[in-house]
Formats: sequence, structure tokens, C-alpha cells
Amino acid sequence: MSRVNRVSRTAEIAADPNRVIIFDTTLRDGEQAPGFSMSAEAKLKMAHVLKDLGVDVIEAGFAAASPGDEECIRRVAGEVEGPVFASLSRANEKDIDASARALSTAPASHRRCHVFLATSPIHRSAKLRMSTNEVLATVSRSVEYAASLFDDVEFSAEDAFRTEPEFLAEVLMAAADAGARTLNVPDTVGYATPEESRQRFAYLDGIIRPRHADIIFSSHAHNDLGLAVANSLAAVEGGARQVEVAVNGIGERAGNASTEEVIMALRTRADRYGVTVAAESRHLVRSSETLREVTESVIARNKAIVGLNAFAHEAGIHQHGMMADSRTYEIMRPEDVGFEGSYFVLGKHSGRHAVGKRAEALGHALEGQRLADVFAGFKRRADEIGEINDAELTAIIAATAPQQDKTYAAAG
Repeated sequence: MSRVNRVSRTAEIAADPNRVIIFDTTLRDGEQAPGFSMSAEAKLKMAHVLKDLGVDVIEAGFAAASPGDEECIRRVAGEVEGPVFASLSRANEKDIDASARALSTAPASHRRCHVFLATSPIHRSAKLRMSTNEVLATVSRSVEYAASLFDDVEFSAEDAFRTEPEFLAEVLMAAADAGARTLNVPDTVGYATPEESRQRFAYLDGIIRPRHADIIFSSHAHNDLGLAVANSLAAVEGGARQVEVAVNGIGERAGNASTEEVIMALRTRADRYGVTVAAESRHLVRSSETLREVTESVIARNKAIVGLNAFAHEAGIHQHGMMADSRTYEIMRPEDVGFEGSYFVLGKHSGRHAVGKRAEALGHALEGQRLADVFAGFKRRADEIGEINDAELTAIIAATAPQQDKTYAAAG
């Protein structure tokens, strides 16, 4: 078969060398993790949210995994318009054919076959039982076949960071020669450190780009050592222009790099990374909430970007600073990620100024000794129950009112 020669959506995006492609694998790597399995309807609902978020690529599943997964990819790719849709395939014709069937409902320019094969010594000996020459031959053969069916082919060298750097470069060159236009360098087991990540991408870029000027390097980092986002950002510094992520950081074992954290890190620190992303970040909270809804899962209160505490303030010093200028303690605007605004929590760490302001908002102007009495009552109650809501604060104000105020209120 001859390779088709149309321009893919990915190639159009990659024309900007400073644009980072956001490849979201929530529906594939994320969904295959224990506790995050999704029905077809749940995947479809999530895909619509990811489209609104503006991710460039949605990896909708692994078509060869089951007839149900193939059908689910077909539905998602056929009913959601805009992103490029990818299906994962092992390095064989049967899997690639399944991906072609599953993605047939999407426009040709918006279909991607994602072929992978392990390359590390432990995987070659224990799992594949292949020599290095057999790995190279399999990569060339499978990618060439995928390129005969798809305008857009990505190749992933599974366990890339435990693969010999020279052999990894050889494998990726073979994939590029066979027609892959995106080369993914996954830290499959979360083993890498940020400096290793930056150096590895820079090394590969220096070897492969002279022959393949338009190649896109991709990062897919796992979080086993808590470094997935840091490694993804380091990869961008090393030349990667695609980052593979999942909402709320879900994925195998400790998960993937978090969609929301990568997007906001690249956007907030554009001064350092010098790249852009096209995501509509105001949909990040909605994406997180939708995933939690369809998977019946929870996230920590202090989860970066989308957690309940991400823009909440209780400490008196912080609340006072926020009242003066929110930039004192917030490096992002809560509205930019989908929250309505910052949230002041009244608790035992809150100061007199914040309590007075909240009381005023509730219709009680307090000052001097009156504020001192309410604040003392507030502190006692906060030590007992923690967070003080509006009803509790109103009760404290009433309980600490001067006797004549209580008599007048009773008479009224």
C-alpha cells in the first residue's frame, strides 16, 4: 500500500514551533486504571467536555482491547467534532486495522493511529523475547503499515527512559523513516527525573531532527515518584512539543501528568517556557468535576488548580493580603480555571479583619469592643468545630450582643 499524502490537523498545528499540543489520554490510559472504568455514555460525556476544554488530541481508547472499546471509539469520534482522535495499537496489523475501523467515523485529517512497542532491556527480554534487530524490524513494519492507512501516525517507545539512549534513538529514527510524524518518549514507570527528561529530549532532537525537520517529540510521564508534571515541563524545555496528560492526573498506578497542571504551568510560566497552548482553561474545573461524576471518584482538597482549597484562604495574614491585592497570594485568577472566585474560609487561623468584613457582608457593622467580643467568641467556636459558616457567625454575633440589644431584639 502507498502512504496517503494529505495534510493532517496535527501537521497544521505543528507549523507553529512554539505551540505545545495537548494530547489527553483520560479516556485511554486514565480509564484503564483501577477504579476509573467508564461506560460508553460516560466516555462520550467526557469527550464533549474535553472538546470544550480545547485539547488538541483525544486518545479515545484501545480499539483492539475489546469489541466494546472499538465501538466506543467509533461513537466518540463520530459524535464529537473538533479534536484529533487517536486509538492505541500494538505493533501489529490486527491492532492497526481495529484502530482504522474504530476511527472511520472521524474525518481523515482528524484520525491518528498510536502504535507502541516496548524497547527497554527488561521488556525486550522478559515480555517481548525480541532481539534489538527484531524490535527495529517490527517498528519499521508496523509503522509503515499504519502510515498506509492514516495521515497521522504516532509511535511510542514503551519504557523509553530505561532504554539505552543510543538504541532508543535508533528505534525512533526507524519509526520516523517509516512514516511516524510524532515520536513519543514515555516514562512508562515514572522513573525519570526532570533533568534526565530535559537532556533525553534534547539528545533525541539533536539526532533525529536533522533528517526529519518536521518531527514532533512527545512526552508521556507517569507519576510513580511524583514527578510527572515536572518531567513533562522539562521535556518541553528539551524540545517536546506534545505533552500527554489526563484530567485529575488519573492513569496506571500513580497516574499521568495532570491535564490541568500542565496547561496552567505552561500558561502561568510562559516567561520561562516560551510556548503556548490553545486550551480554554476556564473549563478545567468543569473537566475535573465531570470526571469525578462519571467515575464516582474524589480528589484531595489541596489538589493543584481544581481542588477545593486551590483558591481558598483561612490564615489571617493571607486573608488580609488578599483583601489588599489578590496577587499577594494567588499566581492565577480562579476565574481563569473555572471557579467563580477566591474563597475565604473562616476558621481558627482567620484574623479580626476577615471576621469583621464577613460580618459586614451579612449586615452587621462591627467595630471597637463589639468586634473584639465577636472575634473572641468566634475564636472559641472555631477551636471547637473548625470552619465557621455564615449561620455560625450570625449565631456568634447574636450570642455576644450587649444585653440591651438582646432585650430589644426579643421585644421586636
